[in-house]
Amino acid sequence: MLFNSIDFVIFLPIVFAVFWVIPKENNSWRNAWLLLASYVFYGWWDSRFLLLIVFSSVVDFLVGNNMAQSKSLKNRKLLLLLSLCVNLGLLGFFKYYNFFLDNFVSAFSFLGHDIQFRGLEVVLPVGISFYTFQTLSYTIDVYRNKIPAERSVLKFFTYVAFFPQLVAGPIERASNLLPQFSKPKTFDYQEAVMGLRQVLWGFFKKIVIADNCAFYANQIFEQHEFYSGSTLLLGGILFAFQIYGDFSGYSDIAIGISRTMGFNLMQNFAFPYFSRDIAEFWRRWHISLSTWFRDYLYIPLGGSKGGKWMQLRNTMIIFVVSGFWHGANWTFIVWGALNALYFIPLLLSDRNRRNLEIVAKGRTLPKVGEVISILGTFMITVLAWIFFRSPDVGFAWNYLTNIFSISLFSIPEIIPLPVFMLLNIFLLIEWFGREGEFALARIDFAFSKTWRYVFYYSLLFLMFWFGNQEQEFIYFQF
Repeated sequence: MLFNSIDFVIFLPIVFAVFWVIPKENNSWRNAWLLLASYVFYGWWDSRFLLLIVFSSVVDFLVGNNMAQSKSLKNRKLLLLLSLCVNLGLLGFFKYYNFFLDNFVSAFSFLGHDIQFRGLEVVLPVGISFYTFQTLSYTIDVYRNKIPAERSVLKFFTYVAFFPQLVAGPIERASNLLPQFSKPKTFDYQEAVMGLRQVLWGFFKKIVIADNCAFYANQIFEQHEFYSGSTLLLGGILFAFQIYGDFSGYSDIAIGISRTMGFNLMQNFAFPYFSRDIAEFWRRWHISLSTWFRDYLYIPLGGSKGGKWMQLRNTMIIFVVSGFWHGANWTFIVWGALNALYFIPLLLSDRNRRNLEIVAKGRTLPKVGEVISILGTFMITVLAWIFFRSPDVGFAWNYLTNIFSISLFSIPEIIPLPVFMLLNIFLLIEWFGREGEFALARIDFAFSKTWRYVFYYSLLFLMFWFGNQEQEFIYFQF
């Protein structure tokens, strides 16, 4: 079920109303209702996918409880290995089986041995990468004795399947989300209002920014051989805003919906396109995934303790693995490796933690040097996004070589003036709201009640005026 669909417009008010009608003393019934709603939400695409998420939940619930009861380190390691094999095995089969098979066949063909293997027609379950990492973080944390094992089947299953963030994050840690299913919720009007603001801003990002940028970006990428370098660069910029509006928009909607029901999810985006270097960008982009790799891969590999060589090795590993997490294509691996190459000079010069605060904090305007840093970081990010958007590495390479031609200095052949106007409005709102958790978080301090409602209805008007046909969120494919 898509957030931007009529089905969800009907579904959400029913879930919200029934959740709050159930008395808070009956917290188990509330959790049961959320679990049922989450399975309906997830099964709306394909009910067969429910078997996978239920199976994964059963395995990790049993692993966690048996791990907690075992005093043998060997048994605990075996149980953790079981969880890793089951979860990564399912993810590997559905997402990467054909990728590895195709590359295996290609390698033998390159060596002069033609072999024939038939690939499988495998449908990728929606959101499998997200809930797999979520359940894995639970079993790893139980193994590390960072959290207790959850004894309630109902709470654990609801934690795994919680519908707002199920298919595209944030990837919630059990230490944050799981205990919230044990606490009876009391309706908080201010939190609900804040949640609705975040939902509104998320829909604006998706419907107005992402979908309208997508129209032109798709046109340019699909016919890239006919366009000038300046037009191709414009296509990359539009895709950069498309993916940001699409993915951060989903996160805002998920976090906002959760807020209206008393749940607090982690911030997943923190104005990444205002970053002054690539290290700051990765602290602000898809935070739940970046911190997941930091805690469960980078630090176990040795982190930053073993000198520059180990730091370089570990940095390259997490960026490449992060790229591969996004999809079974060499383009994602190259995208990850390219970002690692951007990051390494900062690491070598000990400047990777230089910009920890939001740019121009406490000031209305940035300094000239900050503007140059922001634009430079944005442009190298755009060049990396071209690999992410391309169907294969050859396509991306041709696209990039055509950008860096004499025609780069020509006037773009496509000039979507309405989209430029929308992007300017969007960037202004994001800039003035950048010190909040999301762009509209501090709107109370800027406008009176009357002007706030004028602003809200203006956003709604723009959504209806510029709204295209419903489109899936990009990260559903991951």
